[in-house]
Amino acid sequence: MLTLNLSTLKPADVQNYLQHTIAPRPICFASTIDTDGHVNLSPYSFFNLFSSNPPIVVFSPARRVRDNSTKHTLQNVLEVPEVVINIVDYDMVQQMSLSSCDYDKYTNEFQKAGFTEEKSTLVRPPMVKESKIKLECKVNQVIPLGTEGGAGNLVIAEILMMHIDESVLNADNKIDQTKLDLVARLGANWYARVNANNLFEVPKPNLNLGIGFDALPTSIKNSAILCGNDLGMLANVSEMPFVDPTFHDDTLKNIIQYFSINPDDMEKELHHYAKKLLEKNQVDAAWQVLLASA
Repeated sequence: MLTLNLSTLKPADVQNYLQHTIAPRPICFASTIDTDGHVNLSPYSFFNLFSSNPPIVVFSPARRVRDNSTKHTLQNVLEVPEVVINIVDYDMVQQMSLSSCDYDKYTNEFQKAGFTEEKSTLVRPPMVKESKIKLECKVNQVIPLGTEGGAGNLVIAEILMMHIDESVLNADNKIDQTKLDLVARLGANWYARVNANNLFEVPKPNLNLGIGFDALPTSIKNSAILCGNDLGMLANVSEMPFVDPTFHDDTLKNIIQYFSINPDDMEKELHHYAKKLLEKNQVDAAWQVLLASA
């Protein structure tokens, strides 16, 4: 294993390792304005949600590693403490990337990247019309994290107004995660696309505590077939399952009949079958299969 002491590395190398590791990162596509009315539009992947009450997001326009200069976005929010965060989807990603070029102070990236300015309702910076979700924010605080190249500047912004395109809503006017087609930033030139083809759900334990790994039967916990994710699903039930005499499964019946003379082989087959059931999120059925070898 490669072990790195970050204090001994060049800032550019630290940045490279961290941006590949802390990923994927959501993208803050920030539109800002200075006191003279010059608009700036630029993306930042050091960005996330930090509170819902009050609704707070934080993004960080870092000092440039190469020359320690600051971004126009940072300069603007210090002059006019307002920002619109435009959420980036796949249809916008190439234009968004173009806007990240280091244009001079008075260049309008809306025009360079081919985006349409849309008047905001409460803040001065314009919104990106093509974005399906826009967050109008006031900047509560800017916290510099250092003075050298690569140092971040935390922009703590409170969301005042949210605009959501109807095309990404469900029948209850809530956002349908499968319709967003979001993109996220990784290291170097890499991005991730988050759409219905690569989404999956993990049930939250919430109020019902999972039984935990330590409560799993030894034969299951030490399985050579079931992986950590499989065991995590099994251990997330709120109480230890028991054999259900009404449970019927032809594959289970065939495994027991065929391998009954060799308990070790039968256990392996049952674990293989349980794994297939878990891949289909059929946790209750997987437990019944595993209990057959107990």
